[in-house]
Amino acid sequence: MKTLFYPPRLNRLLVRLLQMIAPYGARWFYQFELVVSSESLDKIKSLQSQSLLLTPNHPTFQDPIVMFLLSAKLGEKFYYLAAYEMFQGLLGWLLPQLGVYSIRRGLADRPSMKATFALLSNPECPLVVFPEGGCSFQNDTVMPFRVGCLQIAFQALNQKVKQGEPLPEKYVVPVSIKYKYTQDMGLAIAKTLKKLEQALNVIPQTNSTPYQRLRLIAKQVMVKIEQDYGLPASETETESLSGEERIRRLRNKILENCEQQLGIKTNPNEMVRERTYKLENVLKTQVEQLESNELNSESNLLTTESAINLELINLELIEKSVKRLLNFDAIYDGYVAENPTPERFLDTLIRLEREVFEIDQPKPKGFRQAIVKIGTPVNLKDFFADYQRDRDCKEQTSRNKTVSQVMLQIQQEVQNNLDLLNQVK
Repeated sequence: MKTLFYPPRLNRLLVRLLQMIAPYGARWFYQFELVVSSESLDKIKSLQSQSLLLTPNHPTFQDPIVMFLLSAKLGEKFYYLAAYEMFQGLLGWLLPQLGVYSIRRGLADRPSMKATFALLSNPECPLVVFPEGGCSFQNDTVMPFRVGCLQIAFQALNQKVKQGEPLPEKYVVPVSIKYKYTQDMGLAIAKTLKKLEQALNVIPQTNSTPYQRLRLIAKQVMVKIEQDYGLPASETETESLSGEERIRRLRNKILENCEQQLGIKTNPNEMVRERTYKLENVLKTQVEQLESNELNSESNLLTTESAINLELINLELIEKSVKRLLNFDAIYDGYVAENPTPERFLDTLIRLEREVFEIDQPKPKGFRQAIVKIGTPVNLKDFFADYQRDRDCKEQTSRNKTVSQVMLQIQQEVQNNLDLLNQVK
């Protein structure tokens, strides 16, 4: 029977062993080192006897390793919430041993929520959750934070009160992760530009700047994607990614195309990433159902009547669409132009490599520092009265007001600290 949930089974001895060797592995295999000030470390050390929820931004696939290195610096054992898709092969055994447990994104994953509730109720189990819900692939900006983990944290407080216990302290710790290359990246940028130009048959004009070459490559990629979904290139847009409306149009077209094929009702008010995860889950469920001839009633996404003949679906394009949506979810026009650092330039080039060469994780472009800055911890106890007031409110839209406001505060703290790190040369 297929495993639907991987619970945490933290092996303290194994965690300690890997914490000792992880800095060397990060240097050799991922080409980065952790940099964190004593001031930031002290902010967490002062709360080590308290219940902690750490909420880092998620610009790269290496961020969980950064948080693991941070736990080693603190001499702590963290727990981590991670995408279900990561628990493949040997990792399905190893990750739980390190305190990692799974969540099936796009579904109401009750076992995962139950595990999160249990961890947030235990002051001896610091929990790391990436509230963006996935990689942003952008080093300097954050996507909107999801409120789910914060909602569960408030519920854990509420249970303590219902049981007649004193209202405990519960801290949310904003964590900002910023990567900086430690050497001149001009050659790496030039090599990547040339590689993409050759793959796309793009010929830059003589004396074009690297940024002009980047935009020409991005234009070609955009046109090709638009053609895949029957969208003609805009006659008024002569440069790539020229305008949020063009990017938004393409996202909507991809989503609506896939949702229509899979029989999913379109909800334009839902975040792009949430709609994408739903697509991914429905596609997997359809395939599994038709292979096993049995329904997965837990997902509540499909019924026998709504099951679709997969022969009529372009599975390859839908799978590619999911990858595209996640790859380009956070991108916006002007990301490089407004602050043309090597990091932003390579953020964009790596996105384009992932699309053009269909690779999940391009090799590191150079050695980096993973700089971690800890923000001011937020004590949910201070907002609990407002949370209870919201729960008693008759208006549905007001019931999560405090949760949303607190999460927005945390998100802004993470972004503000990223901005500060970006100013440091």
